Formats: sequence, structure tokens, C-alpha cells
Amino acid sequence: MLVFGDRAREGDPGAWIARIEAALRAQSGAPPGLARHAILVGSLIEAGELAQGIADADLAARGEDAPSGAQDLATALLMALARAAWHSWRAGCAGAPVAPGPLAALAGAALPARISGRRAEGFAFYALYPEGYGAAAAGSGLPPGTTCLGIRSIGLPLAAIVAAALGARAPLSVRPVGHPFDRRLALGPGAERALAEAARGEVAIVDEGPGLSGSSFGAASDALAARGAGPERLAFFPSHPGEPGPRAAPRHRRAWARARRHLVPFERLLLDAENPAHRLAGWVSGLLGPLDGPLEEVSGGAWRRHHFAREADWPPVNAQLERRKFLARAGGATWLVKFVGLGPTGEAALARARRLHAAGFTPPVAGLVHGFLVERWLAEARPLRPGALAPLPLAEAVGRYLAFRAAAFPADPEEGATLPDLVAMARHNAAAALGEEAARGFSPYGAVRLAALGERRRPVRVDARLQPWEWLVLPDGSLRKADALDHHAGHDLVGCQDIAWDVAGARVELDLPSAAAERIGAVLAAAGIRPPDPDLLGLHTLCYLAFRLGACTLAAESGAAPDEALRLRAAAAACATRLDRLLRESR
Repeated sequence: MLVFGDRAREGDPGAWIARIEAALRAQSGAPPGLARHAILVGSLIEAGELAQGIADADLAARGEDAPSGAQDLATALLMALARAAWHSWRAGCAGAPVAPGPLAALAGAALPARISGRRAEGFAFYALYPEGYGAAAAGSGLPPGTTCLGIRSIGLPLAAIVAAALGARAPLSVRPVGHPFDRRLALGPGAERALAEAARGEVAIVDEGPGLSGSSFGAASDALAARGAGPERLAFFPSHPGEPGPRAAPRHRRAWARARRHLVPFERLLLDAENPAHRLAGWVSGLLGPLDGPLEEVSGGAWRRHHFAREADWPPVNAQLERRKFLARAGGATWLVKFVGLGPTGEAALARARRLHAAGFTPPVAGLVHGFLVERWLAEARPLRPGALAPLPLAEAVGRYLAFRAAAFPADPEEGATLPDLVAMARHNAAAALGEEAARGFSPYGAVRLAALGERRRPVRVDARLQPWEWLVLPDGSLRKADALDHHAGHDLVGCQDIAWDVAGARVELDLPSAAAERIGAVLAAAGIRPPDPDLLGLHTLCYLAFRLGACTLAAESGAAPDEALRLRAAAAACATRLDRLLRESR
């Protein structure tokens, strides 16, 4: 099944420099405390993306990793920010502002005309905090002479903060290449010499993961072992305590088992931290006032206990991909504390949350605390149940919401999958679930037709989660939208799409009859939004079903608990049945 995709920002490196410069100005003017520390960490993330983009541009030009003056300057900036971020964390988020010298030096250098900055998923989705890697390094016992090797993308800024905590020199970085399950390093002479020198001492290999194969960690350990580094000299800095996944090569499993591993889990970093300034509960109480009790975690689908009286009514979730979230109670009110991303990612989510609430579609927002959004938990509301609202009034409410999104959150075309990409995904998933004969239902969507449809697209930051349980019904019968901020920016391949994607999702998930579905289009038109092209809407309906089929199937097969897997397979089967019927009708 095809579900996931990779996000990158293409552009002039000057755009990254300008964003970092603006952030450092804001940091210098902010008082000591969590907000200033969060700005600093956001700058570290931006600088990591910039350094990664410069290194990858050199890799693309040369076909191999090789040092360059631009990379050295970008890494010097990264290290200045990493040292400042680590000092700030150790000082209880009260460190000093960063001097602008390294940024000015990089701004005056000869840089690639364009770079591709890969968004680091851990910082955006998985509550992976650079400070945790610094804490792991500080407790590792590794000497200052350790070489830190960052695996791009996210491993580069993480290696910088590991180096800062160790008092080590700036990290090396590599980009493993090749098949995702069998990666290798492509080293030019300069990188070869640097790695050979590193292999003579202690080496910290830093990245997110390991994932299904652990092949990025494996490629780095293979290269170091080939240059004489024994397993006793290698230390892994991963993001979780688990083993490499089922696609890992035996030699990589052996290397993983022998090597030292250092990490500080989220719970120890932010929930049970010794320093009160590091505790998430303290950050939240800074917004809300004293809490009435401890935070209650509702991640991994646990939120369903508060919305459904019976477990039999629980909707399916992919618990592994859910954001970390908690309930906080203060002054008699309950608040949802949800991770929405560090740095600019979180700030953008906060801005969207405020706009959506001001328009009357989502709960009130208290603010953002270093990656976690705090908004009211509507305890008096209940998830929408099928048939609870008449189809036409429901379509009216959905239409108003989608019209607002289409007007308020326009997107660039490159922020989402192209129509050929969506059709390739849908065809693949349909063939896997229904067979090649059913997949031939996509045959009418050839290159010419897709190009014509592509001209009619108007990408927006879609909601992409329109299931009944994502709509909350208040006692007065009005609706509020839950989880409305960032699914357009997830790590799936869909991304930003024409509002037709959400109209298709509403039709499918809310099981709207034709008249109600047409009503959504009329509401959009009344709001000045061009209604979805019928042909594009039809294609998006097929692609939506194929995507949900793939997402539910993969989630069921990826270690879900037995009862969760049953719910996911039932959802996948419902999508498959409906997709099969529509594909037969299209032939």
C-alpha cells in the first residue's frame, strides 16, 4: 500500500537565512523564559534544515558527500545555535541571546542557488525534542573528543546538540543513499578522510529511528566498521528504545545489539524532569494558572474514553501515528494539550487555530508552549453520530467550514501531491486490495485528462479529517471541528489539495446523499468559492477511498493491538467495498 510521502521546501537559501535572522531578533528582544528558549530551538531547526539543504545540494552536484566552505559555515551557525540552546536548557530556559556573527558569515558566502530543505518529521509530528539528545549525550560518559556523525536530514541538528552537550567539535554529516532497506554512504575523498579519522576514536551516530530496516544507522556503522571502528567505539543516539524493524539486515541487528545506545525518553525529559522548568505541566500552568491535578495522557486513542460510553463504539485510530496529547484541568475547566510541532511548524499551527476559533469553527485557544498547543477541551460536546443531524443542515454546516478553509488557507501547488501522484497511489492500492481488474477503473484518467484537471485545481490547506467523530456537537446543536490544524502537512503523500478533496471526504465519511453533497457546493459558491469541478470531485472521491484503504490497512498491519486491528480492517473493508463499486461504475 502507498500512503506516505516526503515533504521538502524548495528555495533560495537566503529565505532560510532571513527566517533565522528574524527569529534571532525576536529572541534577543524576548525576556528569559520558555518563549525565548522555544524561539532558539526553532532557529536551531531552521538552521539544521538549511545546513542539510546545502549539503544535499553539494551531494546532488557531485554525486557524493564532500566537504565545502558553504557547509562549514552552515555547520558553524548550527553549532552556535546548538550550544546556545543547550546552555539555555541547562539554565532552566533562561540562556542568553545568540550573537549574529555566524549567521552574517554564512549570509556573505557563496551558496547554492536553490536548496531543498527536508522537513524533520520528529520535530513536526513526534514530539522529538533536541534537548532530549543533549540530555542523552550529557549522561553518556562519552569524551569531548568524540566525533558526532549526523545522518541527514534530522540527524544533523541532533548531532549538533549532542556535540554541544559533549563539548565536542562540529559534527560530520552524511546522507545514506540507495534502496530504503539497503542504504550505503557515497563518500568523496574529503569525506572519506574525515570518516577514516573518526573511526580511530569514539563515534556517536545520531538520527531519528530506527525504522523498518534501520538501514540509515546501519549504513553509517557499516562504513565505520570498514574503516576499522570496532563496535566498542560506536554509540548510537536513536529516538526510541526499540530494535530495528522487520526489514533490518542481520549484520545491522548484530551491530545494534553490540553498540551502546543513549537516549532520554519523552517521559523523563518533559513529564518527570528533575528541573521544574523542564516539565510540561509547569509550561501549561504558566498559561492557565495552577493545575487542579496531574496531566492525563490521552494519546494513542485514549481520548476515546472521554467521548464514547462504550468501547464497542470507538472509531479506529492509528495509535502509532497519533500526536502526544494530554488533558489539563485548571480553574474547573479542561484543556487539551496537544503536540503540534516545534519552531515555525508550531507557530503556524497556533495561527491557524486562532483564525479557526475566531471564525467560530474550533474551540478557544490559550496559547502555545514549546510545541504544545493548549485549547479548550469541550467536555460538554459529543462526537457527531450518524443520523444525529438531518443531511441538509449538516451539509450547510460542513459547507460553511470548507468555504472558510478554502478562503483562509490557500496553498502553493508544490505543497501537495500532483494528480498523477494521487492516481498512481490509488491505482496501486486498488490493485493490492481489489486486483488488477478493479484497478483498471483508473484507466480513463490518462495524462491528457489529468493535465486538464490539474489546470482547475486550487490547492488549499485541507482539513483531511472529516469523519463523524471529528465533529463535536454542543448541547445547543451547533458543531465544532476537532483536530483541524495540520493534516494537510502530515507525512502522508496527499498534502494540500483542491477543496474538492475535503468535499469528497465529507461525502464519504458522513455518508451524505446526493442532495446534501450538492448543497455543500452551493454553500461554497455562495461564499465566493468556486465549487469543485464534478470530474475532479469524482477523481478525488476515488483517490480518497484508495488512500484511506491503504492507511487503514497499513495501520492494521503495523503492530496495532488486536482490537484496534479489527476496527482498522473493518474501516479498510468499507473503503474497499465502496471503491470497488465506484471503479466498476467508471468503466
